[in-house]
Amino acid sequence: MDVHEILADGYGRLPETIENAVRDLAPEQLRWAPKPGANSIGWLIWHLTRVQDHHITGIVGGEQIYVTGDWGPRFGLKTDPSDTGYGHTAAQAAAVAPESDQALIDYYEAVHDRTVEALESLTPADLDRIVDRDWDPPVTVGVRLVSILDDDIQHAGQAAYLRGLISG
Repeated sequence: MDVHEILADGYGRLPETIENAVRDLAPEQLRWAPKPGANSIGWLIWHLTRVQDHHITGIVGGEQIYVTGDWGPRFGLKTDPSDTGYGHTAAQAAAVAPESDQALIDYYEAVHDRTVEALESLTPADLDRIVDRDWDPPVTVGVRLVSILDDDIQHAGQAAYLRGLISG
């Protein structure tokens, strides 16, 4: 098994997990939080997708899916390419209001498709390319891909847990 197969397998597990967390939930259920200040399912899935979109774009270049598809209004937000949810206050997180489960699924699917294309195009040398010098040590493509996957898995699991609380 090579690095492409490993990454494709890891990222390939996310669409089903994400869809299972949000499918058939009403907008108010997607915005529900177990207590004030806690993250909702909608925020968790929006955030993990935003981070993936932002970071993959940083690897491959071009425009974020969020911007080219004008996704912001579907989540009750302005289309701001710098807003990934990182550092959101409780009020900012609560302002993320997906219009439907399908909005979350569609946005993730579009970002996932781009991610798969990016993974297929990477060479082993690409994995060592530095993409973020703001950290010590600087972040390489390989480290960034693992970081995105780790973050996505954690947030998708949190969303699945919240769905269990809603479904009781």
